[in-house]
Amino acid sequence: MRKYIVKRLIISIFILFFVMLIIYSLLRSLPTSYIEQMAREKSMQPGSKSFEEWMEQLQVMYGMDKGIIPGFFSWLGKAVRGQFGDSWKWTVPVLDKFKSTVGVSFVMGLITLIFEVIIAIPLGVIAATKQYSRTDYTITVVALAGISLPTFFFASLLKWVFCVKLGWFDLGGLIGRNYEFLSPMGQFMDKAAHLFLPLVTLIVISIGGLMRYTRTNMLEVLNADFIRTARAKGLSEKKVIYHHAFRNTLIPLVTIVGGSLPSLFAGALITETLYSIPGIGFVSYQSMTSGDIPFSMFYLSFMAVLTLVGNLISDVLYAVVDPRVRIS
Repeated sequence: MRKYIVKRLIISIFILFFVMLIIYSLLRSLPTSYIEQMAREKSMQPGSKSFEEWMEQLQVMYGMDKGIIPGFFSWLGKAVRGQFGDSWKWTVPVLDKFKSTVGVSFVMGLITLIFEVIIAIPLGVIAATKQYSRTDYTITVVALAGISLPTFFFASLLKWVFCVKLGWFDLGGLIGRNYEFLSPMGQFMDKAAHLFLPLVTLIVISIGGLMRYTRTNMLEVLNADFIRTARAKGLSEKKVIYHHAFRNTLIPLVTIVGGSLPSLFAGALITETLYSIPGIGFVSYQSMTSGDIPFSMFYLSFMAVLTLVGNLISDVLYAVVDPRVRIS
């Protein structure tokens, strides 16, 4: 196991290097640029230098006068020392901006993942064990609705019902107008109330896929020969389903759960935008569209690292959930 993990880590380092090189090249090739925007604004001021002069000066200032390959290695040399520079758009250190926005996205992602697993997997198992029954049809309809509903439509519907018509929640934001005057428990409840509708949106949208995936894999296992053998031996249906069948269903589910690690820090762009939540998803989107290379490079490289770690965790967990899997 130790040799396997070390080997995978070495391979992951090479993969990460080329991924970061591709990301840097794409960001340098974006049609929009924060430097161009800044140079254009400064050149329009009375008595200012021309746009070309400002561009040349700002490119030298931000190290953009180098080619893509020299610029990448210059960025990489600082990144391995933990120096990611200042964000061009937010005018603060990249790490400070990331820390101030990733917390709320992580909480939302973690709660969504927990409820997704708690709700989707049991319902998928129930639907498979009661195939073609009313319960199966009901769960299937709910799953298809969750898969088919656009995030912006479902979020807008929730806001219209619970914010506009009933007035139970604020239309958006993370805190209320009286947040500073509340007690610590009151501040916690205020944030919880503002995150309730965004969490409902994320949970409903996400459970459909995992529910259908669980049902499909469970049906495949239930039709296997060893399940018929277990039933022929006189084992109870409960033991057949939850001891023999469900354990074999866990293998593909481990892939889904392990691959969910990056989503905990990725943020939910559409949901955060619709509910005015200052999370990492919305901040990273604004940084990319404005050509903020320092912040975008850190965020995308961070997500690449999490993706590689998530894949490694999934491979290791295979041997945990299934004794037949051996890593060599």
